[in-house]
Amino acid sequence: MPRDADARDRLYQDVNSQTAIVEASPTLAPFQHVRFCLNYPSDCKSNPTEFERIDLNAETLELLRRVNSSVNMAIAPKLKSYGSELQDGWTIAPTSGDCNDYASTKRHSLLESGLPSRALRLSVVKTPSGIGHLVLVVATTKGDLVLDNLTDSIHAWQSTDYQWLKIQSAADARFWYEIRTPARISRSGRHVRLADR
Repeated sequence: MPRDADARDRLYQDVNSQTAIVEASPTLAPFQHVRFCLNYPSDCKSNPTEFERIDLNAETLELLRRVNSSVNMAIAPKLKSYGSELQDGWTIAPTSGDCNDYASTKRHSLLESGLPSRALRLSVVKTPSGIGHLVLVVATTKGDLVLDNLTDSIHAWQSTDYQWLKIQSAADARFWYEIRTPARISRSGRHVRLADR
């Protein structure tokens, strides 16, 4: 079996047994996301008639992989300062940027490819070392997948080592929700164990 097909089968097995991310109570959007929506209003529109999940098939999985990898290669990593002078903000397709730029660019690229806004949700997580991080979550019929600038691999959200904090609303891309527990995931070999917060 070719290597790509083997990896795809593993991903299908991984996501088939997973549950979706569940919204809890409304929470404040990241301030930089509010600014982003002012600069890129078309990226913050929602269409109530769209599907909230995309069909995960070979074609859509290839699109997700291509966008994740190409954006990861196109943007050079750069630390940004989000100080009181507001000189830095989230941008689409900069030559260099941070996790916010990678995630926003991936979402923008997938929107341009025709995927529904409601299925493409930015999410704030905390890395195992305690650093805030932004990723793109793609809601599919076989689970929620993570596109991340720290890896070219696409994983089910529960297969990451992140603490999940908040996520962009599926109903309205301008609003955000806390993520309902279980939000901390620990892995032991091939098994995923859920732990309540």
